[in-house]
Amino acid sequence: MSFFLTKVLAALDDGGDRPLFVQDGVTTYHQARDRLRRLHGGLGDAETVAIDLRNRPETVLVQLAALLRGATVLLVPASAPTQQRLAAARGATVVTDRPHDWPAGDVRTLDELDAEPAPLHPPETVHLLFPTGGTTGTPKLIRHSGIYDGMAHIFTPSPDGPGRTLLVAPMTHMTGNATVLGALLRQDTVVVHDGFDAGAVLDAIETHRIDTLSLTPPRLAAVLDHPKRPETDLTSVRSLSLGAAPLPPHRLAQALEVFGPVVGQGYGLTEAPMIASISAAELLDRPQRLGSVGRIVPGMEARITDDGEVEVRGLSMMDGYLGGPGIGAGWLRTGDLGRFDDEGYLYLLDRADDVVVVGEHGTKVATTVVENALATHPAVRSAAVFGHGDRLHAVVVATSAVTADDLRAHAREIFGQEHYVPAAVDFVAALPLTDVGKVDKRALAQLVTAP
Repeated sequence: MSFFLTKVLAALDDGGDRPLFVQDGVTTYHQARDRLRRLHGGLGDAETVAIDLRNRPETVLVQLAALLRGATVLLVPASAPTQQRLAAARGATVVTDRPHDWPAGDVRTLDELDAEPAPLHPPETVHLLFPTGGTTGTPKLIRHSGIYDGMAHIFTPSPDGPGRTLLVAPMTHMTGNATVLGALLRQDTVVVHDGFDAGAVLDAIETHRIDTLSLTPPRLAAVLDHPKRPETDLTSVRSLSLGAAPLPPHRLAQALEVFGPVVGQGYGLTEAPMIASISAAELLDRPQRLGSVGRIVPGMEARITDDGEVEVRGLSMMDGYLGGPGIGAGWLRTGDLGRFDDEGYLYLLDRADDVVVVGEHGTKVATTVVENALATHPAVRSAAVFGHGDRLHAVVVATSAVTADDLRAHAREIFGQEHYVPAAVDFVAALPLTDVGKVDKRALAQLVTAP
């Protein structure tokens, strides 16, 4: 029997009447266990189960019920175009709270899965399909299995007693899925939010005394900048993890100031969720490390290719892409450009696809570097930069009066090189984000008027 499923079932048994989920009411560990058994009974002999559910307790319970059946679970990429979502789930039993989005096939609602419990015959290994983030193209589907046993080894109950985790990432994304399953294995309580609202996050931290949460950089910025933040009691937070995209150094410094020495940053991909990490202790009094995503975690290896791209391999790797060969012990090109310092700390420079070749001399400019520079202007809350032809185009969220010429002068002063200066600067009320909380540069390009 899968070590992961053994630990999950034991946690549900041991949790008793303590709250597991808090969302429009409380679901205890034993209530979740009983609901899981009924969902397991209703799934029947489905071989592949595609889960298209919003954040709610049943999302992870259907996942576990299907895994206990020995089925392969596909967590449907909510951010993918409709036709791609339909194609990915072709031939699967789809469990959804949006049945009208699925015009054909074996489509079931949660009510239709409510059945008498059936005997459990768990498999030796679990099999899941995850989408990539889809910020630069159509999400691909990734096969994972062994990483779940890894979670079961890493996440164990704290000797200090149960904690309280806040979940805002989609459960159908690797970050959200690992968050909720990790909390279950620790026998913590999960406060579930369906979607992100900075004010609601602050309320939840204070009301529920949240001690663990994970945010993307744009969502952290929204929390830090929210007018309710200075008056909110944040002292319960013991672990604030940041990931999914590089964090501007000044924002990380601000987070450490606001939350205290509990802020860490991680680097991973859906293909390899655990690559590098850095803790608050490694950042204190080391301002030069604020731009780093940390050292490579045990069991993983990383190297920089001749063209500057990060390659990885090791224990947290995917099995492979759906329809493709297994990756085995091979190296995976991450699509991220990076460098190591003399102490082994990794610094990400940009996505390889986001590098813009600027001007008649073909100078390569990493857009993340320009974004971080613009964000240091006192009138800028956040910035995104992308290429339009051979020129840089910036989109800025401002907090006070500032002009495009002001920001171009700011970039010129920092870099001393004209090719780092955006040719155009547009202002918006907020940067568009994907469902997982990354800046959506494809949507940005459609929002602005090209120069």
